[in-house]
Amino acid sequence: MCGMPQQPPVRSTPARASRPDASMSLLTNVMDHSLDEGYAEAAARKRAEGGGGLPRTLRSKLGLAAGLVLAALVVTVGAAEARIAAPVVAKEREELIDRIDSETEAADELEDTVDELRDDVSARQREALRESGGGDQAELVGMLAGAVEVHGPGVKLVVDDAEEASTGGDGDPRETSGFSDTGRVRDRDMQRVVNGLWASGAEAVSVNGQRLTALSAIRAAGDAILVDNKPLVPPYTVLAVGDGKKLSTRFQDSADGLYLHALQENFGIRTAISVEEDVRLPAAPSVIVRTAQPRTEKGTS
Repeated sequence: MCGMPQQPPVRSTPARASRPDASMSLLTNVMDHSLDEGYAEAAARKRAEGGGGLPRTLRSKLGLAAGLVLAALVVTVGAAEARIAAPVVAKEREELIDRIDSETEAADELEDTVDELRDDVSARQREALRESGGGDQAELVGMLAGAVEVHGPGVKLVVDDAEEASTGGDGDPRETSGFSDTGRVRDRDMQRVVNGLWASGAEAVSVNGQRLTALSAIRAAGDAILVDNKPLVPPYTVLAVGDGKKLSTRFQDSADGLYLHALQENFGIRTAISVEEDVRLPAAPSVIVRTAQPRTEKGTS
């Protein structure tokens, strides 16, 4: 049976003619209303609040300018006051310098006066010894008291710190054993050296030119050694008048000489002793001589 020829089904396609119209409508709406209602309301409220006044940006600029002007004024006033006060400060400084110079000169004059008086006292003491003791006895008393300069055979002993001496610290074995791990000569070392020389037969002793007497003291102030309150610096040169060879032998064999040898062997303290044909020791700068006389009781009849 013959029928009508079949036609392929017709597919419907969406209409595209309406899309250009929608796009044009959206663009028109955006161009007509560039700001939405929220932005427009905020802008209107801002204009309403700032109506009749200066813009905030201008107001802040004026405030900043006023602050700068005030700061410049303060700096200018301070500079002017400093310029006015400068001559006064300079004058006070000059007066202070003049006062320091004057006081320094006065102190120097007082020191010179003290030295002159000390020399005068020493001379009077030596004269009194000669008048009261008479002859050889006066010379002996003056020598033993340190009131006169002496010279003769003796020994020279030099004691110095170790080459790598340090200041030490905690755990110093010297606290318990009598020695030092610091390599520095201490005041008690010099005390033992001097006492050992006296015990070995020295007739007169000096340390770095400071004559020792029966009233001399060897102490420490920090790391410095003081002899009669005068600081000394290493190396310490000890001169002793006496029979040189016997004095040297007796000292090195004594307990104090062995103590000094132990310091050298164990802690690097440097020592050197030599016999001298003639050593010279100055007189002590100030000597207080005390004499005693036998007391006699007179009987009554």
